[in-house]
Amino acid sequence: MDIAEILKIILFGIVEGITEWLPVSSTGHLILADAFLPLQQSDTFKEMFNVVIQLGAILAVVVLFWNKLFPFQRKDKTQPVVQKSILRLWGKIIVACIPAGVVGILFDDFLEEHLHTPLVIAAMLILYGIAFLVVEDKNKNRVFRVQTTDEIDWKTALIIGAFQVLSLIPGTSRSGVTILGAILIGVARPAAAEFTFFLSVPVMFGASFIKILKFILESGGFSGAEVFALLLGSAVAFAVSLLAIGFLMSFVKKHSFKPFGWYRIALGVLVICVLVLPKVLA
Repeated sequence: MDIAEILKIILFGIVEGITEWLPVSSTGHLILADAFLPLQQSDTFKEMFNVVIQLGAILAVVVLFWNKLFPFQRKDKTQPVVQKSILRLWGKIIVACIPAGVVGILFDDFLEEHLHTPLVIAAMLILYGIAFLVVEDKNKNRVFRVQTTDEIDWKTALIIGAFQVLSLIPGTSRSGVTILGAILIGVARPAAAEFTFFLSVPVMFGASFIKILKFILESGGFSGAEVFALLLGSAVAFAVSLLAIGFLMSFVKKHSFKPFGWYRIALGVLVICVLVLPKVLA
């Protein structure tokens, strides 16, 4: 593997680490990156690579929110070893993951074949960009009933999970649609963003497992270069995610998501101009 290919993998890791957490669609950005700087790998590998490097980003969530996600402790002798509130949180996370998990397993091949197109991605970028602008305008003076993740009940978790199903359509943004859905049902932005981060852990581990398994069954295994590409891309995504998550959590405490709405619309137009119109006009 030459230096140019290594630099492209690093770039993809940076793009993933930033866009996985911001509500702007990591898929749309990775497709654009591949359009301008394509990896010299098979389409099957690139499809799997774009999902599996998200594992690095997910590990950043585990590291940053370890105290909120790990239910066991031995430091404080006055507190129980098992933190029941964290176990309840994990129960809500699992409940929220069920809708997308079921739909994803049943329709993964269909979604890959029919919806992973530049036009669909551009349409979703623009549609949800507009949705962010509308929802933020309607909720700018709202007093939200849920202020922290601890206040998210089982019903709210399931509804947020139902919104997450929409993220199976490329260009939607998993974090974007779950945050949007949470705001609509009365969850404050910081709590919505934090719960979205927690949801990503089982969702992306499951998605990565499925993609790796499918790749192995189709190609027979990984080459040394492919393993290196996955490890490097994941490591870069992890490092960048540490910064991106911190930025978003700080941002949502003081600002609305409207800037991301405008950005999505602009990116959707760019995808149309770069990837859709040239094929239509050819």
